Amino acid sequence: MAKVLVADDELTMVQMISELLRKEGHEVFSFNNGPAAIEAVESVAPDLVITDLYLDKTRAHGMEIVQKARSLNPPAMAIMITGFGSVESAVEAMKKGAFDYLEKPFKLDELRLAIERALNYQQAVSENIFLRKQLKAKYRFDQLIGTSHKMQAVFKLIERVADTDSTVLILGESGTGKELVARALHFNSKRQFGQFVPVNCTALPESLLESELFGHKKGSFTGAINDKKGLFQEADGGTIFLDEVSSMSPMLQSRLLRVLQEKEIRRVGDNTSIFVNVRVVAATNEPLEKLVKDGRFREDLYYRLNVIAIKHPRVAERKDDIPLLIAHFLKNKMANRTGKNFQVTKQAMEILCAFDWPGNVRELENAIERACALCEENVIQPTDLPPDLVGSELGQRILGGTPAGAAAGGDTIYPLGNTDVPVPRISSGGAASLSSGPLEPLKNFIREQELTYLHRALAQTGGDKEKAAELLGISLATLYRKIAEPEHA
Repeated sequence: MAKVLVADDELTMVQMISELLRKEGHEVFSFNNGPAAIEAVESVAPDLVITDLYLDKTRAHGMEIVQKARSLNPPAMAIMITGFGSVESAVEAMKKGAFDYLEKPFKLDELRLAIERALNYQQAVSENIFLRKQLKAKYRFDQLIGTSHKMQAVFKLIERVADTDSTVLILGESGTGKELVARALHFNSKRQFGQFVPVNCTALPESLLESELFGHKKGSFTGAINDKKGLFQEADGGTIFLDEVSSMSPMLQSRLLRVLQEKEIRRVGDNTSIFVNVRVVAATNEPLEKLVKDGRFREDLYYRLNVIAIKHPRVAERKDDIPLLIAHFLKNKMANRTGKNFQVTKQAMEILCAFDWPGNVRELENAIERACALCEENVIQPTDLPPDLVGSELGQRILGGTPAGAAAGGDTIYPLGNTDVPVPRISSGGAASLSSGPLEPLKNFIREQELTYLHRALAQTGGDKEKAAELLGISLATLYRKIAEPEHA
């Protein structure tokens, strides 16, 4: 049974369609007034809308009803009927998102078939919900690894804005994981059952990128042998992610501005606009303010994109997260790929945590993959790490000294899964030591030990906060609070 909204200015037409639908077992909401039908779309949240084009002979209320129905999440199907049919109005109705179009007078069997086709399509879309939920789980917040203050700030901002339709601009260097932030925004929002469409704006030349984004009409240029739907249409009801948006040409910037302002696109070679219900998330590794000042990026587009800005930190700004990232790579990626359980020595971990990682998470992951391929007995040693890490001044200093923790029992394996080995907290300055440096206030020392223990639990569970909280015997809320507390409060 489906919920169907019927709108027509002819009362007999409304009664006939409603009777047909009720016989088929559907729940019907009938209107013969355009404004009332438009207002009811959101509260009814129908699966299907059947509407006349002109409900008062002067205004195309039907188009507004279709647009509002398509803006729902998930979008409703729509069938347009009219006694003033023409090729132009049929095309316009389909452009606005109508699934089918019938011209009065029509046979009941024609209407019945159109309803059946529309609802079958809606069911096929609904059957994908389970797969979408699986994708949501794959890109939940836990996939953004980190307990540092900077990452906690990112998580909180994502949580606050995910369920809005505001445009988001993700700022960060290459390799920090900006697309993961975009996916987290999508799969934790009301658009999660729509498409997530990522676009690398640097991957294609301007002419091809325009066609990819907006589509093209048959014959619009050499090689356009068929009509092509653009990626904005593919993302209808969902999210489009424009990576490296700063590389767009002035012409494409102008077209993107129109999409953000009017919620409409126009295919290459076409002069008819198409309504799209899309959330735009953009990302850049360049400071757009500077590009605006240099005249290389439109100021009006910058303000349209920069409604909500999320700054994704560099790895060098969150070195406390490095052990968690490494645990995640080893347990959730390398173990699944190779069937092996890898370990890391404390010296290797100290070197990994001391490095600044200019290539960010991507470079760190590549280094771990390389180490897994080279290591013996599935234990990553300093010699398995890239030469520029081991050969650095800090790397040599770590290798030249006593391995951190060796005096505490001789075990030199970093406890990714071993809770019996005490491990000093690793900082950007290399190995921590209780016997060197000036004494700190006792509360600072206790806070350091608490954080070390939290990091160990998170490392053991591969960054899974729920499992870590269960392991520690505390609530998930308590874990988040303790992680977010200032280190030297």
